[in-house]
Amino acid sequence: MTRLPEPLTLTAPHGEGTVLSYGAHAMSWAPEGHEPVLWVSSRAATETGRAIRGGVPVCFPWFGPGRTGEMTPAHGFARITEWHLDDQGQDDAGNAFASFTLTPQDVSEQLRESFPHEFSATLRMSVGSALRLELSVTNTGEETFEIEEALHTCLSVGDATRVRVRGLDGVPFHDKVTKEQRTQVGDLTVEGETDAVFAHRGEVRVLDPDLGRTLVVSKEGSDSTVVWNPWKDKAVGMSDFADDEWQQMLCVEAGNVMGSPVRLAAGESHVLAQVIEVEPLSEDDAALQG
Repeated sequence: MTRLPEPLTLTAPHGEGTVLSYGAHAMSWAPEGHEPVLWVSSRAATETGRAIRGGVPVCFPWFGPGRTGEMTPAHGFARITEWHLDDQGQDDAGNAFASFTLTPQDVSEQLRESFPHEFSATLRMSVGSALRLELSVTNTGEETFEIEEALHTCLSVGDATRVRVRGLDGVPFHDKVTKEQRTQVGDLTVEGETDAVFAHRGEVRVLDPDLGRTLVVSKEGSDSTVVWNPWKDKAVGMSDFADDEWQQMLCVEAGNVMGSPVRLAAGESHVLAQVIEVEPLSEDDAALQG
């Protein structure tokens, strides 16, 4: 294992972020005048060969242990592989961006055995007053294949037990903790270990009374929204997670996972995107949360 490469800093008039070529991993973003939006563990890996706990890992070409429950490493090989920087600069709107590409030739032979298909994946990160992450995958081979994918976004929150996630009311989900199929009623709150995969395409709003802000999370090309927090008991057993850090983070992920994989025929492409914006917490929402 070697030390992680230095992050690339993206600076725009209305925001700044950093990204690593290792995993094409977004590490930070803050719009002008606001506190950081992405959370990274104080015990996150600093060497290659391990996944980084926090920021926005790219889960590809499978999610968790895959749909068979037997795939390793967890969440695929993309987040523990070096990607190639293709381009960086400033777009017409004044946002700073960088794009990275991954192909099978970049993946170790051992890991490629689990996904023996030809592909090209590109991750584009754009920062300014909003953060946009876009994962594009193309089937460059001759055989159809299916993938799972997710932008495993770890958000920084004041107190996870006081946050409300709005926009999932009435949405069916798979509770990975209890192994049950359920339907969300009202706003989602964190009251214990939370690991839920929602059959959801829309926007969610993360209402944070302690930081006085609302994180607006929208997406494109995604049939799954995943919400995750390990809670205190599980966090204690995680070597790359300080015991009390679960209170300062909440994952809200855009993806296509479990029952919603992406099927790509030869030459086809798919784009998964997630956009995060920061708004003030409304007086009504602040009053609701005390």
